[in-house]
Amino acid sequence: MTYAIAKKQACFDLPDFLTRRMDLHYITRIEQLLGGEHPHAWQATPAGAVFLAGNDYLCLAGEPALVEAQVAALRQQQGELLMSAVYLQEGSAQHRLERKLAYFMGAEDGILAQSGWAANVGLVQTLAGPEIPVYLDMQAHASLWEGVQSAGALPVSFLHNDMEHLQKQLQRHGRGLIVVDALYSTNGSIAPLVELVEIAERSGCMLIVDESHSLGTHGPRGAGLVAQLGLSERVHFRTASLAKAFAGRAGFISCSSYFKGYFLSESRPAIFSSCMLGHELAWFDAAIDFIAAADDRRTALHAHARALRADLSALGYNVSDGTEQIIALEAGAEPRTLALRKLLEQHGVYGAMFCAPATPKNRSLVRLTLNSGLNQGQLARIVDACEAIREQMDLDSWSSTRRLRRLALV
Repeated sequence: MTYAIAKKQACFDLPDFLTRRMDLHYITRIEQLLGGEHPHAWQATPAGAVFLAGNDYLCLAGEPALVEAQVAALRQQQGELLMSAVYLQEGSAQHRLERKLAYFMGAEDGILAQSGWAANVGLVQTLAGPEIPVYLDMQAHASLWEGVQSAGALPVSFLHNDMEHLQKQLQRHGRGLIVVDALYSTNGSIAPLVELVEIAERSGCMLIVDESHSLGTHGPRGAGLVAQLGLSERVHFRTASLAKAFAGRAGFISCSSYFKGYFLSESRPAIFSSCMLGHELAWFDAAIDFIAAADDRRTALHAHARALRADLSALGYNVSDGTEQIIALEAGAEPRTLALRKLLEQHGVYGAMFCAPATPKNRSLVRLTLNSGLNQGQLARIVDACEAIREQMDLDSWSSTRRLRRLALV
C-alpha cells in the first residue's frame, strides 16, 4: 500500500504541520528515493541464514543458567512493589545488583536505569546546564546528544577521534563535559581513551565514556575498555546499555555513592521511571557471573573480528575505520545501501541498514555485528557473499573505497 492510499484511508485527519513532515518521509524518501521500500522493513530471517543484525555479542540469550535464574525469580515472587527507583529502600535487590555491577567494573557504586538511553540522558542532564559546553565526538550516541538538549547545555562537536580538534574547541569554549563512546556503534572504532583522560585532566573537564559496546566484550573479565587501560579511577562516569553483551534491557551508570543520592533526586528519567522487576534483576545477576568467566567467548569474538576484517579488506572493502566486532560496509547513498542489504540477504547474510539520523545523510551503511557463536563456515559464507556482489554493487565507485585510495596515497 502506498502512503497516498494509506493517507486517504486514515480514520481521522492530521494537522498539516505533521502531514508535511510525514510526506517528506513517506513520499520524498520512501516512495521517490527508495522506490517504495522502507529501509528497515524485511522478511523473517530464513533458517540457516547468518544473522548479523543483533547485539548479543557473547550469545547469552537463551543461556540455560540465565534462563533458569530468571524463571526461578518469576516463580518465587509474590507480588512486587512497582514504584520509582528513587523510593527503593537501601539494601533492596536493585541496590545490591547495582553494587555488584559497579564492583565488576571497578567502580564504587552505580545506578541502574530503564535503558542505556535513559542512563545517558539522565546523566548528562544532571551534570550540565545552560551555557555549560558539552564536547561530543561527532559519532557519539544519539542519547548523549539528547542529554545535552535536555540539560539546555551548549553542544560542541569535535571530529571523530580527533584530539587536536577537541583541544581547539576547548580553547574556544572553556571547561565543561567531554562525552565519547569507548567503542563506536556504527563502525567499530575505539576512542583514544588515554589521551582523552589526559585532556580532561589538563582542562578541568569531566569525562563520560559510554561503554555500551565494550562492557562484557573487552577488558579483564569483561569489565570494559576503561578498566582494560587502567583508567577506572580517572574517568568520572561510565555508562552502558545492558541490551548488548548482557542481553537484557536496562542501562547502567558507574559513579560514587555520594553522586548517586544527588542523581536520584535530580534525574528526570530516574524520578519518572519505575524500578526494575525481580526477574530482570535475576537475569543480570546471573549474567555478571557468566560474563566474568567467559574469556573463551571474548577470545572467539575478537578472533572473528580480526579474521573477517582481514578478508573483507583483501576483497577491497574499506573497513579500516574500525577494528572491533562491529563492521561497516559503507555504500553511501540510501538507495545503494538498500540494494547492498538486499543482495547480501540473497546470499543468506542479514545485516542492519544504518542511515540518517544514525549516520550522515550520504554515508549510510550495512552494519555487520559479529558474535562469539559464529563458526568458520558462517564466516566463510559472509566473505563469499561479499565477494560475489562486488561487481553488482560497483564497489570501486563507493565513496568509502575512494576514501581508502586517497589515504593510501598520503
